[in-house]
Amino acid sequence: MKTPGFWKDINFFSNLFAPLGWIYGTVTALRLLLTKGKKVGIPVICIGNLTAGGVGKTPVAISIAKLLKEEAKKNPFFVTRGYGGTLQDVLVNPQKHSAKETGDEPLLLAQAAPTIVNKDRYLGAFRASENGADCIIMDDGFQNPGLHKDVSFVVIDSIQAFGNKRCIPAGPLREFLKIGLWRTKAVILLGEPSSELSAMLIGKTIFKGKIKPVCPQGGKKNVIAFAGIGHPQKFYNSLADCGFNIVKTRDFADHHYYTPKELENLIAEAEKMEADLYTTSKDFVKIPEEMQPYFKVLEIAVEWENPDALKRFILEQSNPK
Repeated sequence: MKTPGFWKDINFFSNLFAPLGWIYGTVTALRLLLTKGKKVGIPVICIGNLTAGGVGKTPVAISIAKLLKEEAKKNPFFVTRGYGGTLQDVLVNPQKHSAKETGDEPLLLAQAAPTIVNKDRYLGAFRASENGADCIIMDDGFQNPGLHKDVSFVVIDSIQAFGNKRCIPAGPLREFLKIGLWRTKAVILLGEPSSELSAMLIGKTIFKGKIKPVCPQGGKKNVIAFAGIGHPQKFYNSLADCGFNIVKTRDFADHHYYTPKELENLIAEAEKMEADLYTTSKDFVKIPEEMQPYFKVLEIAVEWENPDALKRFILEQSNPK
């Protein structure tokens, strides 16, 4: 689905769905309260959030994996549910598996570190341990109580924050805000927070970062941009920050799988408008290999304010008790 516009504030639709949101939040709270996570014997680091839609969890998870590999000489494995994929309990092979088999995000994660897809996070973590992992990074899973976490980070986009502060489907929250913030010990804050958001995070350990585009050199100035992510406007803004002239944009639903006809139409439009076609790395992995040469990717990276402090915190907090 595309992120609903009415999630931003209180309006007719958010009021209409408010009772369903209360039920959703209550069920989530009970599930978290009544389920005790199982320990797998190696440190588990969770990269989660309190809202649905893209806030930057996957690039943050990839950046932390690189930090642990390069700076702490660790051998992290990702464990993820593989949203939208058909395979389960599989070690992802980017040369063998497709996005339809594993989901789009696992293919990106697997480029940075070995990745296990399993809806049962404990079984996925156990399999990773058997394959040589000395720590686990969960991409998402803050609301999944099945696997014990040694340290959890909640990623917050300072611009989006918590929208209208209501639970799905009335708003973007995956759990009641008060409970989610109470459970949150460490926050990864992307961007500069508002005074309201800063007040909400008093007492939390906060690590600040920015998601910045890796601006490409060369190519055409005019671009057609498309994306199937939670908040595509952030992608378009990044292209504009790189100096591109965006002549057209096309939004698709989050995790959308592109048909050959859709891609052919985009290629035809780009040729007609003498523009390059740009998309995200998450979308690129869903384009058939034979059609990929027609498309370009805007890569992104997380720039940490204090990466050494983040590394120390993870190492100190992620020792199994």
